[in-house]
Amino acid sequence: MSIHQGNPRIDALVLYKSRPARVSALDDKIELELEGGQTKRVRLKDVVLLHPGPLRRLADLTAGLDRLAGQSGSFEEAWELLDGESTTVTELAELLYGESSPEAVWASWQLVMEGPLFEGEPEAIRPRAAEVIAQEREQREAKARAEQEWADFVARIEKRVLLPEDGERLREVERMVYQQSEHSRILKHFDVAEQPAKAHAFLLRVGHWPAEHNPYPKRFGVALAAPALPVPELAEEPRLDLTALPAYAIDDAGNQDPDDAISLDGDRVWVHVADVAALVTPGSELDLEARARGATLYLPEGAITMLPEAATAALGMGLKEISPALSFGFRCDEQGELHDIDVRPSWVRVERLSYGETEQRLSEEPFASLSRLVERFRARRAANQAARIDLPEVNLRLSDGQVIIEPMVRLAARELVTDAMLMAGEATARLCQEREIAIPFAVQPPPERIEQPESLSGMHAYRRFFKPSRTTVEPGAHFGLGLPLYTRTTSPLRRYADLLVHQQLRAHLRGEPPLDASDLATRASQAEVAGAAVRKTERLSNQHWKLVYLRAHPGWRGRGVVVAREERRTVVLIPELALETRLRAKQELQLDAELDLLLTSVDLPELEGRFRLVDG
Repeated sequence: MSIHQGNPRIDALVLYKSRPARVSALDDKIELELEGGQTKRVRLKDVVLLHPGPLRRLADLTAGLDRLAGQSGSFEEAWELLDGESTTVTELAELLYGESSPEAVWASWQLVMEGPLFEGEPEAIRPRAAEVIAQEREQREAKARAEQEWADFVARIEKRVLLPEDGERLREVERMVYQQSEHSRILKHFDVAEQPAKAHAFLLRVGHWPAEHNPYPKRFGVALAAPALPVPELAEEPRLDLTALPAYAIDDAGNQDPDDAISLDGDRVWVHVADVAALVTPGSELDLEARARGATLYLPEGAITMLPEAATAALGMGLKEISPALSFGFRCDEQGELHDIDVRPSWVRVERLSYGETEQRLSEEPFASLSRLVERFRARRAANQAARIDLPEVNLRLSDGQVIIEPMVRLAARELVTDAMLMAGEATARLCQEREIAIPFAVQPPPERIEQPESLSGMHAYRRFFKPSRTTVEPGAHFGLGLPLYTRTTSPLRRYADLLVHQQLRAHLRGEPPLDASDLATRASQAEVAGAAVRKTERLSNQHWKLVYLRAHPGWRGRGVVVAREERRTVVLIPELALETRLRAKQELQLDAELDLLLTSVDLPELEGRFRLVDG
């Protein structure tokens, strides 16, 4: 403060840093008696005279305040009497207590400081405007309510008894789990580390989330519902009629988006693919939405499609009696080389089969002939040192709230379809290169050393040598597939890169200019970023649900295979779950040794299941 009521004398009551003090001595400085019996020497400008005294002891103020308690007039009445006129702290004391003693002056000044009726300095106290007072009171009351609500919330958290409205307050912890925030008042209060996994564990512990809650789709910002966009009607155009040729869409049982089928016409293979580009044109709303999503998201909870479900219903292979397709035809010679490549918009009549059903018919036509043709192609890839990594895989789904895990059986039918799709990809890449159509090629450089491992540990190790596959407008070999040229083209319903290839081919077939390489690269890159988020969401979600399954089966026992040794731990693969874990074994375990394992604990937030060896 900077207002001085003259020079204070000994035993005067002054303000020092907003607190009361008594002047105990005077010379070139002022010596003060402070609360608690301390003394301090200060300059004149550091104090404000509140009452000339005499105040013999600062402790007398407390006794005086006790005497005045219950004797004061109404603070509100004093505010009304002043009617906007300024006053001094001494005059205010007279109004309130009928006296102007040091005790009354200090009590009055305390009331001024506490507000909200007055403001100013001891020699110039002003009544505040009614609307300002009302606003401040409302703010104080709101603050008091908020503090009480916070205290009640903390108490409920401690008791693990939450109310529905607590969910809104816990959104800040959710945002930390979803990596949308780095700080949480709630976690700080409960001394919980501000980390996604710790926040996740907190929400489970207090009962806000059930154990099975999957946070990963929201963490990576993927779309959680199918696009709500209209799908246009299929335009009239010339199409090759292949309806007389038997065509087969072969998928896992229960597949909902069949986007490819196979036919054999003499020695000519046809791979029919859903003609998505006939409905989804470059730059359209559907195209932009698909590009932003990158790919269909496949979760055990269900699929969130890249395109509206109506697009699948209209274009899926075999979902109608006659399906529109973009058909890729080619022949495969004795050396496994593809030639006589053709691409046509077509009509096809498709029969849907599961891999299991097809497996039973491999000795029948056309599957027996298709298998022989595909074997030539597969042999060429093997001669090019294509990697064959057969690590365990599982089908993972939810059924009536239960996690179902089914090991994926290695079937010849599945390999037949896989190689047929690779054939279509190589054929498309070659055709586009020959006709100078820009497309996103899938390329992969070779690893530092090339192997053909046969054991689980060898395949596990070899996979780690691989350099990632990448999408580029520059053609190049794909080492892992053993192909000199390749593009993904058989899944345009569920992968934007494939749709982009179809759009380029469709433009070329109509005699229109396709996108140039630069524009194509930009669109492919945008979709790749989105697709990476989809793949990461799928990977961590599958890990999450495997651990939910184990949590529901305490004491689970099963077999594991040693696939790697680290400095202090052993990496073990559990084939029936396609799950990796790490053990701390007392003795060194041999690679590919089979172990009996017992589940000891599950940590869902840390995505970790812990096991121990079972003797015997």
